[in-house]
Amino acid sequence: MKWKRKANRPPPSSDRKIIHVDMDAFYASVEQLDNPELRGKPVAVGGSKRRGVVMAASYEARVYGVRSAMPSITAQRMCPDLIFVKSNFPRYKEVSEQIREIFLSYTDLVEPLSLDEAYLDVTVPKKGPLSATLIAKAIRKDILDVTGLTASAGISFNKFLAKVASDINKPNGMKVITQAEAPDFIAQLRVKDFHGVGKKGAERMEKMGFRTGADLVALTEFEMATRFGKFGRKLYQIVNNLDNRPVNPNRDRKSVGAERTYSDDVSTRAVMRDKLDWLAEKIFNYLTERQNFGRTLTLKMKTPEFIIHTRSRSFGGEIRTLAKLKEAAYELLDENIEAVPVVRLLGLSVSNLEQEGGVGVQLLLPFDGEEE
Repeated sequence: MKWKRKANRPPPSSDRKIIHVDMDAFYASVEQLDNPELRGKPVAVGGSKRRGVVMAASYEARVYGVRSAMPSITAQRMCPDLIFVKSNFPRYKEVSEQIREIFLSYTDLVEPLSLDEAYLDVTVPKKGPLSATLIAKAIRKDILDVTGLTASAGISFNKFLAKVASDINKPNGMKVITQAEAPDFIAQLRVKDFHGVGKKGAERMEKMGFRTGADLVALTEFEMATRFGKFGRKLYQIVNNLDNRPVNPNRDRKSVGAERTYSDDVSTRAVMRDKLDWLAEKIFNYLTERQNFGRTLTLKMKTPEFIIHTRSRSFGGEIRTLAKLKEAAYELLDENIEAVPVVRLLGLSVSNLEQEGGVGVQLLLPFDGEEE
């Protein structure tokens, strides 16, 4: 007997079955898949032995403590046999599109977070069993069969729990958190493992005496907002299992940004301007393709000592020409170059977009010196 089902529609929040699929060490795994000589070896995508930042690390490298966003020189010190490979974004996007097609074969309610992870609402799937656990298992098998890569999955009734669950049995594993299990799970969850809290936020919360969900659940929504600001209200919903956010397949971006780490420190205004030109063109092309312009420009400058400086400027209307975008970037640079005369990284981002509603997107750019 064949299932007869209608197209997906968002179900009531209490009835949702949500899967968070997260590819395992995606960029590094693609490199190992395409280059058999790298399999079983510690691999870092991006950067080099001398310079740059690790974009992704294989699990063999993670054993040594190597992580994404780590300075390459630190990663090399932690893992002397680390192999650095150049990024290949067209290839990563190609594989990501294959994975997305698999998702869409099960549900139309797919909310990508990046090239390697997404939320899926499978409450009313287009095919397969009605069990979200069995669907997650089938999706992971399809991904392996089609791409040769492994994925991990978290299954629950809300997005927060599904996201946290997908990380528990990595790599190549699954975790289910039911409504009955959720209160105890949240109570035991360390604050540092709450998605969205961040390292510094967790440190501040622990200093205040909040180490687990059990320490937070006794607080009222007002008390959380008083202690933790705007995020406090979201935190209240999380610890009380009231995260009712739907899976949104049409989520817009709040910001678009691009940044680049350079193989040599940049110490002259002229060269910095050239670097900003390149970043501005990448961002402007992205915004133009989507006809979604913004009113705020932010400049990011990282010193050779890894100190980050950010400066922003907002305008009365959207930045709709490349010339205006470059001019605004130059002004921010000129106003701050005395305070930051030497940089190892420059970044630009445009926010306050006409069409908002989601999270920011960071354009995938190679480390300076890599092939594009």
